[in-house]
Amino acid sequence: MTIAQELDDQEGICQDVIFPPGDLYSDEPPLESELHLRQIILLLTCLEWLWRDRNDFYAVGNLTIYYSPRQRKSEYFRGPDFFVVLGTERKTRKSWVVWEEDGKYPNVILEILSDSTANTDKGLKKEIYQDTFRTLDYFWFDPYTQEFAGFHLVDGEYQPLQASEQGYLWSQQLGLYLGVYEGLLRFFTRDGQLVPTPEETAERLAAKLRELNIDPDTI
Repeated sequence: MTIAQELDDQEGICQDVIFPPGDLYSDEPPLESELHLRQIILLLTCLEWLWRDRNDFYAVGNLTIYYSPRQRKSEYFRGPDFFVVLGTERKTRKSWVVWEEDGKYPNVILEILSDSTANTDKGLKKEIYQDTFRTLDYFWFDPYTQEFAGFHLVDGEYQPLQASEQGYLWSQQLGLYLGVYEGLLRFFTRDGQLVPTPEETAERLAAKLRELNIDPDTI
């Protein structure tokens, strides 16, 4: 499907939608399942914890991206399941409006596959992220079947990423690997170490203290 056809389709849909005046909140549909929600929260929590001292990125899940060249929020919009924009201010947003963000598009996008979205994620969305967004790293993952794939933009076209010996895929933009761990997608450092959640970090610290015969509950 071409961009022009996509616009026609979206304009047809939008005739039946009443948009409130002023700034719009994200207009994304409910998530497919609890597992989809857990996956998004896990990725967001880990990345924000790892980059807790950084203020030059924006990471979010299930948020609408408005990218109309005519600066209209009633056309040209997509809602990736998870995306990261680099070189931008770290603050809360109602939606990502490209023309209000210095023309920036996501550097990394991840779609979580489901029976109802897989064809779109692998087809139309992949085409848009490649040709319009020019997003450098694109991944998809199915938490039920464990299907996992990634692509990097090379000379304007997505090229499949080759997995490491551990089955991880490298994100040049994040400087991290993505890989499946205990059934969900996680981040890994360059040397293959799991990027922990804050809770996992606390548990590791507590275990270290116990090895030193220190009760962490008394600190």
